[in-house]
Amino acid sequence: MSYWDHVRPVRRTRAVAIGELAREAGRLLDEGGVDALTVRALAGRMGVAPASLYSRVESADDLLDLALDHALADDVDLQRAMAEDGHRGLYLAYYRHLRRHPWAPRVIGLRAPRGPAYLRLSERFCELLEGEGVDDPLTMTYAMSNFVIGSAATDPIVESERDSPIDVDLAPVYARLHMRHEVDAEAIVAAGLRALRDLSA
Repeated sequence: MSYWDHVRPVRRTRAVAIGELAREAGRLLDEGGVDALTVRALAGRMGVAPASLYSRVESADDLLDLALDHALADDVDLQRAMAEDGHRGLYLAYYRHLRRHPWAPRVIGLRAPRGPAYLRLSERFCELLEGEGVDDPLTMTYAMSNFVIGSAATDPIVESERDSPIDVDLAPVYARLHMRHEVDAEAIVAAGLRALRDLSA
């Protein structure tokens, strides 16, 4: 269940502000990844008792929801792309956003994003593709989003992949192409987005 399905009303005059909670949860995730985010760790970082956080959220899953949405809403480059770019530029901005927050693809894999910032992003993707005449803009939005999320999730291995040896006897064509390939993760994402879009034409 998403945080937005059970938002708790504020019952205490000095309750922790949700925006502050989301921002600090995101910082903790940026520093240590998903495993670093617990209610206790976040409470310690904010200088409050865990009970203060439990007055606003039910679990660490709620913190993941809040941090994910806050990071997206707070990304100036992505917000500019939503206002100004076509679908390909927006997907590349989203890819760069996910690279800046390496924990985000993992969270998305665990919990469907349903916060307001993510809903606005999904709406914009659908609007752009529908405006281009795509027959099934929602399926194409899912396909392109999943491709970008998966690409960002595997981004940490891109540099080391270049140095991984390939058995020439087992994969001669792959080995030959691999030897001369210039690794550019974002260029690969851009090529994949073009290919996916062409498939829907």
